[in-house]
Amino acid sequence: MRHDGGMTAIHELGALELWRLLHARELRAVQVAEHFLDRIARLDEANAFVHVDADLALDRARAADAAEDRTGIIHGLPFADKDLTARAGQPASMGSRWLEGAVADSTHPVARVLDDGGGVVLGRTAAPELGFAGYTRSALHGATTLPGRPDLHAGGSSGGAAAAVAQGLLPFAPGSDGGGSIRIPAATCGLVGLKPTRGRIPAHGGVGTVGGLVTAGAIARSVIDVALLTDALIGRVNGVTPHPLTLRAPERDDGSLLAAAMRGQGRFRIAVMTGGTPWDSSADIRIAPEATAAVDATVRALEAFGHEIGEVALPDASGDLGVPGVAGYPAAFTALWRGGAATIPIARDERDRLEPLARWIVESSDALSAGGLASAQLWATEYERRVVGAFAPWDAVLTPATALTPRPLDWYPVDDGEADFQHQVLHTPHTSFANLTGLPAIALPVHRTDEGLPMGVQLIGRPGEEATLLAIGRQLERRIPWTQRVVDRMAP
Repeated sequence: MRHDGGMTAIHELGALELWRLLHARELRAVQVAEHFLDRIARLDEANAFVHVDADLALDRARAADAAEDRTGIIHGLPFADKDLTARAGQPASMGSRWLEGAVADSTHPVARVLDDGGGVVLGRTAAPELGFAGYTRSALHGATTLPGRPDLHAGGSSGGAAAAVAQGLLPFAPGSDGGGSIRIPAATCGLVGLKPTRGRIPAHGGVGTVGGLVTAGAIARSVIDVALLTDALIGRVNGVTPHPLTLRAPERDDGSLLAAAMRGQGRFRIAVMTGGTPWDSSADIRIAPEATAAVDATVRALEAFGHEIGEVALPDASGDLGVPGVAGYPAAFTALWRGGAATIPIARDERDRLEPLARWIVESSDALSAGGLASAQLWATEYERRVVGAFAPWDAVLTPATALTPRPLDWYPVDDGEADFQHQVLHTPHTSFANLTGLPAIALPVHRTDEGLPMGVQLIGRPGEEATLLAIGRQLERRIPWTQRVVDRMAP
């Protein structure tokens, strides 16, 4: 396959199309890996990759070509680990000078499940220090930028994953999401990004972690490819998810999210969320006209498909909800965020090696008591109950993905951790409550500004109903040509 002669180049094909060609032996995994490795070496102007291991990639590709059994759900398809995901023998800096030069001695379950699905790992995509930012920049690796716009951030913390897909360096990419870290960069880069329900991904679904905020998920150009990678992350064996903590969802037919996305069928009840954002009590949230335009464009498209459109108010997040000592959502979420930071095994005399944002979060965790953390979790549980109850009559709830357009490189005050955090809240006030409540959420790149910048929306679903979000997303994708927009912007 070439770019000339009217033939489609390998990087222009979707992941499912590539899988079909590999399965039919019309393409070789080595051929595909070499193509993407060459593109990474030549075209990564956005700083999406922080490490490439061509030898490992080609070894895995040769093994995929030699395998008789090609039924692996992502057999032969290239992907990259997010820089927060450990892989034995690979760099393990997590974007931090504190861990500079570290090498992982074990492999994270997310990396293992993708290996088991037949994937071919090419390297590691950029993340901010310890994953704490909704943009991707570190003193160790520099800034990851919106492809084609070196003056703008790509979003984060899975910014390297999104920038890699948007540049055609990968067909899809795994990420992780603790407050919007998949949906923010997906929307910023004009891609689809899915954060599954808490507990849905056995390898990394939030269960068993402080606050239960972070889950693995997928970024791709299309809804179908996001569904394919999410199925690989779930890692079913003979249709059964091999993990006792994983949610058993009311899935369609064979249980495949890919099947639901490919069908893209159904008429649904979809509500536009009103009532502000959970952060309104602590920040002066302003919704940009471009964000409102993205929601309005989505509503028009959904109405054209015959969906029932209404409104639902976000339950009030400003009070203690009967949990003494918790002033509301900002206090509860930041306490849970700090609780996660408290588990980072960094000595006090090494904290000066952290950047201001990570240092502020880690040091502020020192003052978090066991009672304070428990109260925050109780508040979060009660708020989850209220949100799930309010949203229950609706198949999906629609919000902006980001409140503002993609941010300039100098927008975040990097010398002040607390101010940095507050600027992130201003940019993305709609995403984190899906993590706190554990609900599935998908970012869809439905709109472009007059300047040509991507603007996305977020759809939030009922617990375990990723299939519904994918079906709605697929319908919108048929009407709005976002996949082709990404391909058209790729360098040859």
